[in-house]
Amino acid sequence: MPKLPLSFYQQEDVVSVAKQLLGKSLFTNINGQLKGGIITETEAYDGVIDKACHAYGGRNTNRTATMFLNGGVTYVYLCYGIHHLLNVVSGKQGNPQAVLIRAIEPTVGVEIMLQRRKMEKLAPRITAGPGALSQALGIDKQLNGKDLSATEIWIEDAETFNDEEIVATTRIGVAYAKEHALWPFRFYIKGNKYVSKPNS
Repeated sequence: MPKLPLSFYQQEDVVSVAKQLLGKSLFTNINGQLKGGIITETEAYDGVIDKACHAYGGRNTNRTATMFLNGGVTYVYLCYGIHHLLNVVSGKQGNPQAVLIRAIEPTVGVEIMLQRRKMEKLAPRITAGPGALSQALGIDKQLNGKDLSATEIWIEDAETFNDEEIVATTRIGVAYAKEHALWPFRFYIKGNKYVSKPNS
């Protein structure tokens, strides 16, 4: 399938982008190892107005600088000093929106993913959850600020889901955002087992 065009990422409605990314295919090709799968779960972060967003209030630091770029690049950061988390920067330059990729359903390079996750056989936990997903795909800080049509990481157009096929719920681990933690900005494909918990 063709890679998503730049115009896709530069849409201004981050919630819409987060939903549209469901069903698309995320790939990495690192050291000649191709791995990837279908995006099953995302979370939207709405820039300067969103208390759960790293760039809330216009916070532009070494870490968040990537978020202020034009949509269509990666924002990868280290969480709790252990997990690398992959975000897709969206919107226009200066408006630091991003979508966290929380889970994928593996389709390519499953053997490599099992190895990377130290698992014997395929189970949803291989790529359900943003830390697990990055470990399986070999995503780390080296991939921060990469163009999403790069040879190391990209997203291909594929299926689109309508609202009836998508579960919208609150984001995970953002209690510090107070009332913004209640925004229904986490989305996943209904009935897909490659989704992090809680899932219905």
